[in-house]
Amino acid sequence: MTIAEKVAHLKGLMEGLNCDDKVLNAIADILEDLAYDVEDVQDALAEVGEQVELIDEDLEALENDYYEFDDDCDCDCCCDDDDCDCDCCCDEDDLYEVECPACGEVICIDGCIVDEGEMDCPNCGEHLEFDMDEEEEDEE
Repeated sequence: MTIAEKVAHLKGLMEGLNCDDKVLNAIADILEDLAYDVEDVQDALAEVGEQVELIDEDLEALENDYYEFDDDCDCDCCCDDDDCDCDCCCDEDDLYEVECPACGEVICIDGCIVDEGEMDCPNCGEHLEFDMDEEEEDEE
């Protein structure tokens, strides 16, 4: 039973008992108004929830289009699968922060992009090249 239905039941009981108390009638009227307000808020919240779901779907599609990474790997493994145990270049746990020399924006990239050696900056479109051989030599 909704709040509005409970308040209507209460008002019906008050009428059945011939309750002419002005204070109780005023309280019942206030409860009735509150019950309708609560229903309006619940309806609005449900509508907002539906809109948020649509926005989330649109954002996911936009992210998939905008942050389009080339997931092509030289092996025919299951790189998109989280349970992948292969030793290919698609280890998504290896993340690197790279600062674009053109726009200065810091970009987070995964191991596959570093292994490919190049990408376009998603912010300014500048072509970036990566040479991990020099860094590995410096570490030795």
